Amino acid sequence: MNSAASKLPSIRTVASRAGVSTATVSNVLNLRRNVAPSLAARVHAAVRELGYIADIGASRLRSRKSTVAGVIVPDIANPFFGAFVAVLEGEARRSGYDLLIASSEGDPDTELARLTTLLMWRPAGVIVIPCDDELACGRLARTASVPMVVADRIPAPAHFDVVAVDNHGIAAAVIRHLIERGHRRILAIASSRAFTNMAERCDGVLSVASAGGGAGQVEVLEAGYALAACRDNLGRRLAEVPRPTALFALSNTATLAALEVLSAQSLRVGRDMALVGFDDAEWMRVVTPPLTAVLQPVEALGRAAWARLMARVGGETSAPEQVRLACTLEVRESSGLPRASAVASS
Repeated sequence: MNSAASKLPSIRTVASRAGVSTATVSNVLNLRRNVAPSLAARVHAAVRELGYIADIGASRLRSRKSTVAGVIVPDIANPFFGAFVAVLEGEARRSGYDLLIASSEGDPDTELARLTTLLMWRPAGVIVIPCDDELACGRLARTASVPMVVADRIPAPAHFDVVAVDNHGIAAAVIRHLIERGHRRILAIASSRAFTNMAERCDGVLSVASAGGGAGQVEVLEAGYALAACRDNLGRRLAEVPRPTALFALSNTATLAALEVLSAQSLRVGRDMALVGFDDAEWMRVVTPPLTAVLQPVEALGRAAWARLMARVGGETSAPEQVRLACTLEVRESSGLPRASAVASS
């Protein structure tokens, strides 16, 4: 047999090289019991010399306890999703778990396939940011009796714990901020209201207009999820009259699209057109002018999702719980007053 796996040294080989029992090797590597420093040093030296890699699968079969959890996000390259995964990795490590990470690429069928693969590892539980509100993978998780927590997006009906932000509240707060700055023609740029979290943001935007209070014209543009589509649809809208004096991008993709379109149309951010972005990032603070942006509590979101998963893994059987976290608005120069000529023509 010439496979690479057959050439890997076993725990017995390590024990023999170190001159200790296999139980001692296991205790040293898993930090389960106090082992004399001299013995531990011999074990670690043998591991290094032999290139030993622990057989996690065999260990899990013996203990009947999984120390693996999974996470699926729509796009690992998206800064928000990437930051969320980074928080989960830290929480998993502190809890003694390894984290398996997969991307659904924004496709429900791929999401289902990724979950199927993750389940082959017999994970203790899974955290999913679904690519749509249908949550097709939820049926598989329920059938497999694997604890699952849904983050960011809000499926209905919710058979699982959900951890998300107060989308409606922060969107309404942004529109009130722009109105206080003197803007009366405001355009909110959404991906699609088919997503519950995006629909909540749109509702928050429009709730301020419907409440009156000098809101003027508040409009929502469903510009598409992909950057190119968002850029093209926004470009066409800004070529029309009357043109808004302020833009509120409801996602980080919409923020990037807005910056591209404003540059292409020679409109200066904070002077010719105000702009508020979503998912505050470091680059938003260093561009000129710095961007006013919504800061989602990604660290708190990741911690809350992990806490809910660990509660379910630990045997909690209460009804599904929905956790909502508050966002904050980081006010900078990009949401300045509209030009006098823009106000006069409104």
